[in-house]
Amino acid sequence: MKLSVARGELLDALSVAGKGMSARSTLPILSGILISAEGAALQLQATDLEVSVRRACAALVESEGQTVVPGKLLTDIVRSLPEAAVTIELDGDTVHVRCQNSSFTLKTLNAADFPKFPEVSVSKTVSLPAEAMSSVVRRVSKSVSRDETRATLTGVLMVVERQCLRMVATDSYRLALSEVIVEPDLSEDLEVVVPGKALEEVTRLAAEGDTITIGLSENQIMFDFGDTTFVARKIEGTFPNYRQIVPKETGTTVEIDGDEFSAAVRRVSLMALHNSPIKISVNVADQTMSLSAATQDVGDASEDLMVKTEGEDVSIAFNHSFLMDGLTSAQDEVLKLEIQSAEKPGLIKSALDDAFLYVLMPVRTS
Repeated sequence: MKLSVARGELLDALSVAGKGMSARSTLPILSGILISAEGAALQLQATDLEVSVRRACAALVESEGQTVVPGKLLTDIVRSLPEAAVTIELDGDTVHVRCQNSSFTLKTLNAADFPKFPEVSVSKTVSLPAEAMSSVVRRVSKSVSRDETRATLTGVLMVVERQCLRMVATDSYRLALSEVIVEPDLSEDLEVVVPGKALEEVTRLAAEGDTITIGLSENQIMFDFGDTTFVARKIEGTFPNYRQIVPKETGTTVEIDGDEFSAAVRRVSLMALHNSPIKISVNVADQTMSLSAATQDVGDASEDLMVKTEGEDVSIAFNHSFLMDGLTSAQDEVLKLEIQSAEKPGLIKSALDDAFLYVLMPVRTS
């Protein structure tokens, strides 16, 4: 195998394929990248057995072949090279990497031992604009659980219905729901729980103008965009019924500028140390909302905000980090905060529509 490829294109391809590499596996082959030279293209593959990524880029192939090289080391080498043509040549169980006056030799692994790229027998497909999909993922990703013992909650429920793309995530302490209208009508409806990490990687890797084609099989989901194919395992199990979690009743409604709310929470939370909550008190007669936080033996902070509010006076406390995540995810100029009581979940949403909802469980205070 011998080929030449532009350094910039090779680095981009390595950076994308490297997202599939295993960082903790005891199997050396899973920390490698499979390099295949065929026709007029270089193809790179990586997998951790849960996620598989394949990326192609144009190359001048003098002789075809394939081998497995240490992925991180090769990426670091290419990143350090000048912007020029990079030559990769396989010689027995070593590969030579050359660029201008630089030369590296790396030991390789047997390509026959590298796991085969999943063959996804697609039963349903749908194509979405990368920009629309990215905006929805950004709004729900902070609510994905990191607790591997509850596998279903480490995923995002993705629902496609006609022109609507909806995503829902929850870690049992908060729930985020976001949807966007996509034109033209999407060809097929689908509902699937996708690993949250996979969705974040796909939307991070896809270019703004890309179209992401999603394919479903019995136990896998495939994302195809640009020169990249990304395959992940579907998460089995039943996702919580989010419709039952979203509060149906409203006791007190507060309408407030989102940036002003976020800034106040950020300031007051400086005194919410050791996971202390932020307390929100609404005074309907004065049309004010007060934020306060205190840490024993350290100090306290408070701030009053002028708001537009209806209902009854109420107080509630939230985890300050979760509250800040919800405000950051909302990305709206005007928000509504809906509160029933100190013991029931609060709801943050856009004042203009229901395209984003954030349900937050309250914190009990003594």
